[in-house]
Amino acid sequence: MSLVLVTKREALVLADPRRRSADRAGEHLLHRRFTAEELPRLRVQVERCAAWAGLSETRRGDFVLAVDEIANNAIEHAGGTGSLLLRRVGDELECRISDSGPGFSEDVIPRILPGLDGATSGRGLWLTQLVTDRLAISAGAVGTVVTLAMRLR
Repeated sequence: MSLVLVTKREALVLADPRRRSADRAGEHLLHRRFTAEELPRLRVQVERCAAWAGLSETRRGDFVLAVDEIANNAIEHAGGTGSLLLRRVGDELECRISDSGPGFSEDVIPRILPGLDGATSGRGLWLTQLVTDRLAISAGAVGTVVTLAMRLR
């Protein structure tokens, strides 16, 4: 069992039945911008929301790891900031992370574990693709949107 700390305000939001029914209908569970110094808090918030949405503890750990990998990529490769939108959509928990970097496509995801093929990067994307049920990458004129999702069972 994992320990998740929440603020008094967050506890009140979770306890509000009106908020809970709206969120279960597909509205936002979490929407915020982030920087490197905010990543630890972001991980806690994502785990709390994933638990509340009903993601099992094992899958929740994988989901938080995948979100963290993509958020770190946004910080490292796209100017030090990103935006996260976490929501429940049907039977999935979906996370969209967007940035304003140079953009990339799914072609950069290694086919085998990075390092085995001589690649020195791409491990986070490879891992995210491995542990999630859905991964999509959309490059715009500026920036990228990475969408990852896991089915709620």
